[in-house]
Amino acid sequence: MEVRLRSLVAIFLSVLFVSLSAARMSGAGPTSKSDTSDLEVKPTQLSFKDIAGLSKFVYRSNNDYRGRKYFPQPMCGGIAVLDFDRDGRLDLFFTNGARLPELKKVDSSFHNCLLRNAGQGKFEDVTEKAGLSGVDLDFGFGVAAADYDNDGFTDLFVCNAGRNALYRNQGDGRFVDLTAGSGLDRKPADLLSVCAAWLDYDADGLLDLIVSQYTFWNPKTDVRCVRDGKDDSYCHPRTYRAVPHNLYHNLGNGKFEDVTEASGFSKALGKGMGISIADFNRDGRMDIFVANDTERNFFYLNKGAGKFEEEGLLFGVAYNDQGITVSGMGCDSADYNNDGWVDIFYNNLQTQIFALFKNQEGGFFEYVSPVSGVERLSRRFSGWSNGFIDYNNDGWKDIYSSNGDVDYFPPNAEQHDTLFESQNGEKFVDASDGLGPDFLRMGFQRGSAFLDLNEDGFLDIVVTSLNQSPRIMLSSGGNGNHWLRVQLTGKKSNRDAIGAEVKVTTGAGRALYGHVNPSVGFMSSSEKTLHFGLARETAVKSVEIRWPSGKIQQLTNVPADKVLKVEEAQ
Repeated sequence: MEVRLRSLVAIFLSVLFVSLSAARMSGAGPTSKSDTSDLEVKPTQLSFKDIAGLSKFVYRSNNDYRGRKYFPQPMCGGIAVLDFDRDGRLDLFFTNGARLPELKKVDSSFHNCLLRNAGQGKFEDVTEKAGLSGVDLDFGFGVAAADYDNDGFTDLFVCNAGRNALYRNQGDGRFVDLTAGSGLDRKPADLLSVCAAWLDYDADGLLDLIVSQYTFWNPKTDVRCVRDGKDDSYCHPRTYRAVPHNLYHNLGNGKFEDVTEASGFSKALGKGMGISIADFNRDGRMDIFVANDTERNFFYLNKGAGKFEEEGLLFGVAYNDQGITVSGMGCDSADYNNDGWVDIFYNNLQTQIFALFKNQEGGFFEYVSPVSGVERLSRRFSGWSNGFIDYNNDGWKDIYSSNGDVDYFPPNAEQHDTLFESQNGEKFVDASDGLGPDFLRMGFQRGSAFLDLNEDGFLDIVVTSLNQSPRIMLSSGGNGNHWLRVQLTGKKSNRDAIGAEVKVTTGAGRALYGHVNPSVGFMSSSEKTLHFGLARETAVKSVEIRWPSGKIQQLTNVPADKVLKVEEAQ
């Protein structure tokens, strides 16, 4: 009876979504915004310049494509942003593939890579010194960066085709693999772990872990698919079976408990890709969205007491507006229209349309790809990683996507990245063509991460591309818009403050929102510092912080163009 009732509710909501979309398209206006007349000054056009060539490193995301195609090869090149040595400069970590069918990192071309930021836009390869080459691992996918033991040093969790790896940062420039005996080592053989994200779902101050699992696979059982009876092609995802995602509870002292079954996660079977963490219904508990490939998407609503309910259908994010499953790839969650509610974005393969879901006050999500312009702009692109970023500091979150088709068949296999610029949180326009040749490099782009590398207050982008060197793209900045960056340190809450919510109220009364969630896009972890564009405003009236512990802190009269560092009040 309950299932039948939920289905009827979901059908009603689907009809409602269509009605809302039709109303918007016929001219029904959005809710009124605060006065932003001072933001209408056209700023200087920004561009991005790839500075990777300034540094000497040999890393390329190597998926070992040599003619024979193996199912997981399109997924290679995860990225993590971290300050591993706490010198104040942001460093970069990259995952890598393996030789197939051996499924081994047989030489250094398959090694993972840690680049230490040496300043002045240059990086030093310290992989071997740090113990992060991953020579004893196999084909790597995503990476999640966070301080899981609250010792002040960022640790890494790396997802692989074989065993996953938990690397603890020793604080002396070295990492040690502590997977064995941690509880994260009980992974079934052949289970492909694609992405992971840290969160404190029970607010006990210790970061827990979710891992999106894809299917069971190994090179020996790999299904060989052909196109037109002659050319090798990557098999359709439905060739392989769906599996549940895994949730691990942090017990402290480096130990984790697999609570997949106890939490309710085992009830839903998917093919997991990107993961987004947020308190979507503002009940004080962190919820989880997972984009699935050719399976319905999952929306795990945190019910408290360690229990989750998968409510994707009820909340309207399981399918697109036609009730069809698509190739969900990376995803992100942020409040793109500044209404105080966290929205959801995920990208798909070409012709499937990128999905933008507007949060309707925590009750359900409205599919707004058509009315926002995202449908038209994204139709010809195959997106992988992505993220909401305010690239021009006008106070509205734009949408970045790293693009490139799954397979190598022309036309439109190699693609360039895209940036859809927000128009006052209502519609988007494609700003990609004006962002410079480095941004428009053609290829099979995969992972992406966001950070302010040169501390100029404008966000930079790091992108991996299959069998190419990564791009470390520096924003030109300097368009006259102001900014505020908020760096939080938890005390009672987890030290990284993952899950903390921040509301910035500008001098003109404009409200901007953000929450700490480094799990952004696909296979990647971005910088944890929150970024707020202020347009032409030079001061902030107040900054309100709601910590994961439930504590609320407020600071007033904060100047613009600075990094505001805040410790949780005891």
